[in-house]
Amino acid sequence: MTLDGPMADARAWTRASLAWLDVRLPVPDACQAEIDAAIGTLTSLPPQVWDTEPALSLDPDAFPLPECRRLMASVQSTLLDGVGHVILDRIAVERHGLDANRTIAWLLARLLGRVVSQTWGGTYLYDVKDSGKPLGYGVRRSVTNAAQPFHTDGPWLWKPPAVVGLLCVESGHEGGLSRVTSLLTAHDDMRRRHADLLPRLYEAFSWDRQAEHPPDDSRVSRHPVYTSDGGRLLGRYYEDYVVKGHALAGEPLDAAGVEALAALRNIVDRPENWVEFRLERGQFQFVNNRQIAHCRTEFRDEPEHPRHMIRVWVRDEGTPHLEGRA
Repeated sequence: MTLDGPMADARAWTRASLAWLDVRLPVPDACQAEIDAAIGTLTSLPPQVWDTEPALSLDPDAFPLPECRRLMASVQSTLLDGVGHVILDRIAVERHGLDANRTIAWLLARLLGRVVSQTWGGTYLYDVKDSGKPLGYGVRRSVTNAAQPFHTDGPWLWKPPAVVGLLCVESGHEGGLSRVTSLLTAHDDMRRRHADLLPRLYEAFSWDRQAEHPPDDSRVSRHPVYTSDGGRLLGRYYEDYVVKGHALAGEPLDAAGVEALAALRNIVDRPENWVEFRLERGQFQFVNNRQIAHCRTEFRDEPEHPRHMIRVWVRDEGTPHLEGRA
């Protein structure tokens, strides 16, 4: 069902209408104290207990986190009914080692919902950093230093993650700037400028599954860019995955599909429709992954302090596995 009428609320924003105060959410000292106490409790355990109690087994209910719960409730409200993008400023990552920071990412994300796997092999806490591997089939841009075009995470999935979180452990030396844009604003622009092409975005495309599936399974999935239940608009976006998906399927992309994707790309890429920023050390970014597309510029590392983000996906539908089908 094509959504009728424009999105006349905070979810459809532009650079001119988005205030930084709509995005930045300070982390109260009381919340940081709760985090430090939780990590202190865990690190005080005997090493053999800590080693067998990884972050993935931790339930936030096991710790007194009332201030953190209030903070994450504000995050959830902004993600669902506000601009769809929040930066927690900031978590004191310098106080803790990498394992502890991964635990912090897990606990805060769990206060938003269920953290799910990001790979077929079961990676729940995903390291976004340059692995040194060349970009190619089965190697995502997230583990290279290459620039990324605007996209949503996991668009080939049955249910893409509802929320994507990035905790910045190191911001990098040069480049690596982040950009976000509203797919709801893009939808409104498509209706105004390309009403004849918008219906094609509600029809299925073939998506490259990024080799995240059993060896004998299909390498593509079929989904539209936009879906609507008549009230809430949902988007998934990564033009490159569609182009590669149709190539993998041996299905030439139809002319209307080519035109519709090109029109959407031109809208999404317009500077007036996105904001750019550097995610700094200790900042924890959350985006509504069914409403906001994001990208980053190419970056260059310093050997001593390579750019490193800890990524989490949150989705309550289905199972916690990558595909999530019950």
